[in-house]
Amino acid sequence: MAEQKEKTKQALLFSDFPPISTEQWEAVIQKDLKGADYARKLIWNTREGFPVKPYYRSEDLENLSYLNIFPGNFPFVRGERIKHNNWFVRQNLVVDDIGKTNKKALTILMNGVDSLGFVLDQRKAPTKDEIEQLMENIYAQSVEVNFICGPHAPVVARHYLELVKKYNRDLELIHGSAGYDPIGRLIVGGNWYESEEKDFDTCAEIIEATLHSPHFRALSVHATHFKNAGSNLVQELAFALAYGAEYLTRLTGKGISIDTIAPNIKFNFAIGSNYFMEIAKIRAFRLLWAKVVNAYGPSDVDFTRTHIHSVTTQWNKTIYDAHVNMLRTTTEAMAAIIGGTNSLTVLPYDAIFEDTSDFSERIARNQQLLLKEESYLDKIVDPAAGSYYIENLTDSLIEAAWKLFLEIDEAGGFVEAFRKGIIQQQIKTTAEKRDQDVATRREILVGTNQYPNFGEMINPDIDRQRLEPTDCSSDDAIVETLKLYRGAMAFEQLRSETDAYTRKHHRPKVFMFTYGSLSMRRARSQFAGNFFACAGYEIIDNNGFKTIDSGLEALRKVKPQIVVICAADDDYPAIAPEINEKIGKEAIVVVAGYPKDIVEELKAKGLKHFIHVKSNVLETLKEFQKLLGIK
Repeated sequence: MAEQKEKTKQALLFSDFPPISTEQWEAVIQKDLKGADYARKLIWNTREGFPVKPYYRSEDLENLSYLNIFPGNFPFVRGERIKHNNWFVRQNLVVDDIGKTNKKALTILMNGVDSLGFVLDQRKAPTKDEIEQLMENIYAQSVEVNFICGPHAPVVARHYLELVKKYNRDLELIHGSAGYDPIGRLIVGGNWYESEEKDFDTCAEIIEATLHSPHFRALSVHATHFKNAGSNLVQELAFALAYGAEYLTRLTGKGISIDTIAPNIKFNFAIGSNYFMEIAKIRAFRLLWAKVVNAYGPSDVDFTRTHIHSVTTQWNKTIYDAHVNMLRTTTEAMAAIIGGTNSLTVLPYDAIFEDTSDFSERIARNQQLLLKEESYLDKIVDPAAGSYYIENLTDSLIEAAWKLFLEIDEAGGFVEAFRKGIIQQQIKTTAEKRDQDVATRREILVGTNQYPNFGEMINPDIDRQRLEPTDCSSDDAIVETLKLYRGAMAFEQLRSETDAYTRKHHRPKVFMFTYGSLSMRRARSQFAGNFFACAGYEIIDNNGFKTIDSGLEALRKVKPQIVVICAADDDYPAIAPEINEKIGKEAIVVVAGYPKDIVEELKAKGLKHFIHVKSNVLETLKEFQKLLGIK
């Protein structure tokens, strides 16, 4: 009876909101657009190459075949877990001193971490005793233990699992990875560890060594390299898929069962700030990988499951206004978790420019713990399920990534495509477009190319290599490698040059010559202030001058190097030439805005510099650096 009453109540409630058809919505939109082009105004063309509509409705889900599949079922787009969305909270530790690293590991395990990543010296293989010392008092069945050790992964895996057996631990309860990845070495180093043939033989050996520990994964696919070299999400998915498939093909060719190989691979993805797309990326990859593995004929679809470790990307992190990195990593962590990652590393906000501090590491851990313990993101399986928008993004990524994967397959597979430079060229093209978007502020990096902290200075002792792309190419590289970099680097280099200049000279001053219309002068002075502060100049704003002479009097008191005239377009013909003439060679005169109807007239009267929303901010600021003698 109570149930019937509730249904009746709901029916009455929703009867107040009659259904509106898509056609009705579209008619209202077209009316509001007043003849403007619908596609140009409202359709978002992603850098991944597919359009996104301004809104989605339930009818947009009708052709998505996987929607009726439950979590834990093939093809796992909705995740592999059926009762929770828990994940391993991971922190990496660089092993410089084994005793100190062990002590630190025990400390952070008491502070919420349940996954450790030991970054070992790749110049020499550790001994069994050193691994035992590193693991002292760490209960292996309760902690995921990962080793980042390059060519020494087979040795480390054997040492670790022998140690586990020595202490009578249940191998089926041991979680972790050794991370052997010769293809990853080719991508960033340009060559194999030993040779192509030998490295794939070693892959077979390490799989054999970890055979009886089903949750300790021998091989890694580092798709993080693609993101941190500037790729888009479709490229990440397609190249990661081809990368993993290369291991499947090579190792099944050596007679190893697909049932053994596929569960032994861990995929590492970098997560960026494109929140909904990153959620969809992880969901899409599970389906794509299941589809690939299934083609190899496993004995059970459970072997088509994927294991994903996510790490917040370095590409969008900044040195200036670095605390903004905490905001970036929080949304990135949320995207990874909602997407269903198996484990997650949140990079400390200062990781890109200095040795991380106890404070920054604590904040990074606590970001995950807050999302787990206070936001309860571990409680709901596939929380994005049914979202019209995210489901359509997932489907679009699947379709586009599969198409690109087939192109790589037709080129001979991942390794062959990389030898030919196909993958490098595609990523380079995307990266150049992204760099251009950062330079023109189509892609915003808060605190760097927009809304900078005006008074901030870079640490003069910073390692200058932190401002340059990372080139790990070996001397005997046989292929072009991917160069890992951050989108903010070009602006950071520019601003750091100003900081260096000010150690021997006064910081360049930019004076806002505000005049006329209050709304226009304020808007343009704020725009110009943000513009020039990106180069680290001192900004001198003003409320507005009633006369040109009063403005000239004020600017001569502060002796600026640059004067920006901020007024309405209609005022420029009268005031800009006069200001320019009266300043003479005292300062560089700039007009805020681009009044196209009178630009040529202004140029004819000696005004050369204009800054506006379509300016290439980076290139324009470089030109001013030259004019000021900074560069």
